[in-house]
Amino acid sequence: MQDTLRAKLESISERHEELGEMLCDPEITQDKHRFLALSREHAEISPLVTAFSEYLQVEQNLAEAEELLADPDMRELAEADIPVLREQRDTLEVKVQKLLLPKDPNDSKNVILEIRAGAGGEEAALFAADLWRMYTRFAERHNWTVETLGFSEASAGGFKEIDGLIKGKEVYAHLKFESGAHRVQRVPTTESQGRIHTSTATVAIMPEAEEVDVDINPKDLEIQVMRASGSGGQHVNTTDSAVRITHVPSGIAVRSEQEKSQTKNREIAMRLLRARLLDLEIQKYQAERAAHRRGQVGTGDRSEKVRTYNYPQDRITDHRINLTRHSLPDFMNGDLDDVIAALRASDEADRLAEAQGN
Repeated sequence: MQDTLRAKLESISERHEELGEMLCDPEITQDKHRFLALSREHAEISPLVTAFSEYLQVEQNLAEAEELLADPDMRELAEADIPVLREQRDTLEVKVQKLLLPKDPNDSKNVILEIRAGAGGEEAALFAADLWRMYTRFAERHNWTVETLGFSEASAGGFKEIDGLIKGKEVYAHLKFESGAHRVQRVPTTESQGRIHTSTATVAIMPEAEEVDVDINPKDLEIQVMRASGSGGQHVNTTDSAVRITHVPSGIAVRSEQEKSQTKNREIAMRLLRARLLDLEIQKYQAERAAHRRGQVGTGDRSEKVRTYNYPQDRITDHRINLTRHSLPDFMNGDLDDVIAALRASDEADRLAEAQGN
């Protein structure tokens, strides 16, 4: 272990001990806000301190075993222990380095999910609906809740576009690598010749932004109200309930017409706008980071093809990590955990390599 890394870990261990003493101080325990803040800090660094302590113990055991090599009576035992101890040491060093990696501050946030039908006409809209169902099922498996914020249906079924809010524990941490272009290869139900068509849909995963996360100057907003579109007849909206908000500096425009209340539609539109502005900052950061990395789990570019769903071959391929799996029906029913785990592991490995290179 490098001296600089060891010194950093020793400093963190000292801080951990200091926090433990502070949390036993009656003056601090009576200050609820300070006590909670210190407890949170103590809990966050505890796994790292424990891993470093285990590393030091294994390192000591290894040093003792190496000393025993000079003892003829203990040499055979030491030779058997040393490879095991070295493997344990190396494993713990990697664990410590992973725990030191900076955490994404957005990982604990809820997400705004946007799905847009791409190339492929009616089939693309049907695929967009399939993706919506897939993520909804995945959310159910993790006991998350899904709230539809707005949608536009296609004439033959499916969605031209659909937006939703997914709430739960570590939602963004699980879904943030889903952004990009998703491609489907299958025989559409309308295809009489049995020919395979290729269609696409784009997915955007954005952390739900609070007002403190994004600074929006009201003077930068253009707000329009209009009548919501409908299917005609009794469904025609006769009030100006739909809201369109344009953020002039960025050019980002959002619209909400799902609710009958103009006030509620404005709240939804502002929620979408904050999420898109925060996502814009994240994409800028990812682009800068990607420029310094040899490989990445994706830049977050919406045009980047991230995954192919091949129905004739019952195959899903994630192009960013060259991962292929089968059981496509299960995958489309929300069984995404293994692929998402692989994407997260790949990103972690890349960030670890990046940290070691610096």
